[in-house]
Amino acid sequence: MVTTTNDTSAIKLILEQVMDPEIPVLSVIDLGVVRNIRSAGNKVTVFITPTYSGCPAMDVIAMNIRMELMAHGYPEPEVIMQLHPAWTTDWMTEKGKTQLKQYGIAPPMLNRHASCTDLFAEESVQCPHCASWHTGRLSEFGSTACKSLYKCDDCLEPFDYFKCH
Repeated sequence: MVTTTNDTSAIKLILEQVMDPEIPVLSVIDLGVVRNIRSAGNKVTVFITPTYSGCPAMDVIAMNIRMELMAHGYPEPEVIMQLHPAWTTDWMTEKGKTQLKQYGIAPPMLNRHASCTDLFAEESVQCPHCASWHTGRLSEFGSTACKSLYKCDDCLEPFDYFKCH
């Protein structure tokens, strides 16, 4: 994230209190959707990038960012949606990935794991409940379009996997 003045660190602390409405344990900072903060006195502009084009949570996130900044004395904060470059799970913080797992959502993994040795076998995702690799995808889409639905073959619990992109 690029910042332009010393005041932006204080603004970033404020934004760490703004949670994703779909994953309430994940702040917009940890999710990595806040791309830039510009501050000059009481004038604040926050640039956000959606996790995918058309994400319905972004309007709520933008409103919550404005409300939180106004509650902290910034009278007219501006939130600008920035589509380029496209959001990537690489922008998520390690803290955010840990929070996802503790919440029961498998965090995005760069290094995948195959659950069997069959050619063209589907790569498995580690279960956030029991840490088993014996899992299978039930649906490409989970509770939201940015997640897939999986089931653990060991503990039998279903779980979402936050897709890499």
